[in-house]
Parts: sequence; C-alpha cells; structure tokens
Amino acid sequence: MTISSEHADSVNTGGLRNWLLTPEPRGWFQSSAQQIHQGWRKFSLHPLGLAGLAIIVVLIVVALAAPLLTSYDPIVQDMAGRLAPPSASHWLGTDNFGRDVFSRVIYGARTTLYIIMLVTVIVAPLGLLIGTVSGYFGGIVDEILMRVTDIFLSFPGLVLALGFAAALGPGITNAIIAISLTAWPPIARLARAETLSLRKADYIAAVRLQGATSIAIITRHILPMCIPSVIVRVTLNMAGIIITAAGLGFLGLGAQPPWPEWGSMAASGREFMLDSPWVIAAPGIAIALVSLAFNLVGDALRDVLDPRGSE
Repeated sequence: MTISSEHADSVNTGGLRNWLLTPEPRGWFQSSAQQIHQGWRKFSLHPLGLAGLAIIVVLIVVALAAPLLTSYDPIVQDMAGRLAPPSASHWLGTDNFGRDVFSRVIYGARTTLYIIMLVTVIVAPLGLLIGTVSGYFGGIVDEILMRVTDIFLSFPGLVLALGFAAALGPGITNAIIAISLTAWPPIARLARAETLSLRKADYIAAVRLQGATSIAIITRHILPMCIPSVIVRVTLNMAGIIITAAGLGFLGLGAQPPWPEWGSMAASGREFMLDSPWVIAAPGIAIALVSLAFNLVGDALRDVLDPRGSE
C-alpha cells in the first residue's frame, strides 16, 4: 500500500514522465521502473530490434491463440484433399496426408516455444552456476569445470546434440535434454569471464572482509552482475537452439508424428518440394523468420544491457 500511494502521489503531482526521469528515486520501485524505462528507450532506438521483438510477440500470440486462428485439426488426415495448393479454404495448402499446412505451422509454434522455454530454464541457470563457481574459486575447481566445458565445446553443437538424441531415443523430451547438454558451455564460459573480472573488485573484497561466505558472495553479488550478459547470450543462442531442434525433428529425433513440428514438417515435405513447394516452404520460412527475430533482439539487447555501451 505504501508503494502504491507513493507511486500515485508522484504520478499525480509531477506526471509519469517526471516520475520516471527524476534523478533521485524515492524507493526501489521507482528505481526499478526508471531502469526499465531507460532500457526500453535504448532498445527503441534499434528499429531492427523492434522488428524482431514484434515477430516474437506475434509468435507467442499465435501459439496461445492457435485454436482461434484455424478451424482445422493439425493432425486429422484427409487423403482426398492431399497436396492441395494454397486456396481460400487452405491458405498454405495441404500436405501429403491432406492436413492443413497453415494449421500445422501455427500449432508448430507451440512446440517451438515449448522447446525454447524449457531449454532456457535448464541452460541459463546451469551455465551461470558453473561459470561463476569456476571463475570465483579458480584452481583445481576451475581446471575441472573448464576442461569438462572444453570437451563439450570441442564438438559442433548440432553433431553433439544428434549424438545425445540418438543415445536417449526419439521424442521431444529427449530432444530438449540433448539440446540443453550442448547449449550450456558458451554460457559457462561467458559467466566465468565475467566472474574473473568481478572477484577482485573492491566491493567484493569489502564484502569478504565483513565475513560473507563464498556462497553468499556468489549468489548475492556476482550472479546478479553476470545476468545481463547471460540474457544477451541466451537470446543470441535462440536461433541455434531453434535450428538444432528443427534439425533433430527433420531427422526423426525430435517431436514425433503426427504432432506438428517445423523440422519434421520439412522432412515429410522434402519428397514433394518440386511439385508442391508449399509443403516445405511454410515451415522453412517460419524457422528462418523466428531465428532471425531472436538474433535481431539479441543484438539490440547487447547494446541495452552492456554497461560499457554508450548512453
């Protein structure tokens, strides 16, 4: 209630803009709001970043509202209407089983978002934890963790993911695990580099002299400083994650038929790409467009969250 009253009074007396731009914030709520506002202002200076963000927002909306955007079931077959060209009834045509391609692309967005969210939830904390622990403690701990990281980095990500997926077996859950096992090393390397530059900082030494434990220093003072860089790295890695997931689906190691997934859709349509190009073009364009969107957003976020960037 106190925060809400302060917020309301400030907005009423000075206006929202003045409240967001005042050089002396009167609480953590106002300070956080100012940081978000400043970050958005810097992000809005990147038109390509805004375009990428718009595509991602559309992807999320389409995935959530899929049942409202199409009346066709994405897995129901209609052999009488197989490989029908785009028309008023089937905007993107039908596939070799008579299923509406537009419906399958829309529902495939749900699969893509599901993979992205779970991989991010696994990869970001894992890489951040390994990198900060390795950079802070150094010595034998750093040697062991970084040599394990180097082993993972020595293989191409897609090849390593294929190996893990083949060993675990086909399925979307195993594909997520395989992608996660190959996506955390770059984040760990980045977090380690950030930690090495932070562990000798004056404020870390002061906290250590006050009796703070290593766990407290890592969790309260180092991890938060590494998060912006990790956010940028994860966003830029999304394109690779999407392509890897599509590659696993293309080879039959990801989401299994008949469930719609862009990679498996491209695999099933490659036999008909000459006579019915829409079957493979629709999921291919979706993969390329979403991958590009995450790259554009990642580039913009790098400028926004980089503390050494220009104001």
